[in-house]
Amino acid sequence: MPPGTGAPTTVPGVLHPVGELPARVYWRRRAVVLLVLLAVLGGAGWLGVTLLTDRDGAAASDAGPAPEPALERVVPSLGAVATPGPPGVDAAAEQPVAAPAGPAAGGPCADDMITVEVRAPGSVAAGSKPTFELAVANVSAVPCVRSLDKQLQEFVLTDGAGVRVWGSNDCFPETSSDPRTLAPGEVVTLPLVWGGLTSEPTCTAPRRTPAPGTYLLRARLDTKVSAEVPLTVG
Repeated sequence: MPPGTGAPTTVPGVLHPVGELPARVYWRRRAVVLLVLLAVLGGAGWLGVTLLTDRDGAAASDAGPAPEPALERVVPSLGAVATPGPPGVDAAAEQPVAAPAGPAAGGPCADDMITVEVRAPGSVAAGSKPTFELAVANVSAVPCVRSLDKQLQEFVLTDGAGVRVWGSNDCFPETSSDPRTLAPGEVVTLPLVWGGLTSEPTCTAPRRTPAPGTYLLRARLDTKVSAEVPLTVG
């Protein structure tokens, strides 16, 4: 019992406090205590939820990356699927092929850019001095330079068995410097007079008139050699 009173404490007495102060003062105090208690309980609950959340996040990080979805394991991504090309088309064949470079204009005339031809009468009299011609033609599509030096020109006469009978450079070799620029399709004719006698490279053997018969005549310009043409000596 409260001091100074002889009356017992009852529920109505708690709900309706009676004291020296007005009842609303006691109700305010009780409301303040209740709010403080609720704040403490709410803070404790929030702290517990935060701790649980942090622990779950750490556990998830330790467990490694999230597993790949089952659908991705079965169906590959579109980026990983190679798209086949048209049937029968090789990938290497689709690459552009560079065109081979042609001859340069104004450069040297290579052997495949010119032709060399012997021009001679079909038959000559024995002991005569016929004129033969070496025709050089530029058969390329560009102008080019070829040396027509005397020492690079040569005529050779052989018999039917291939034995050498005469050569233009055997006894009277000549030298000159004659670089020529040949236009496409241009033909240059280089004449030479045969003395009508046999010869050999050292020009030490006696020179004679070839026996009547059919021979073969060819010519060259340095490394370019002409076809053989028949020559009858009678």
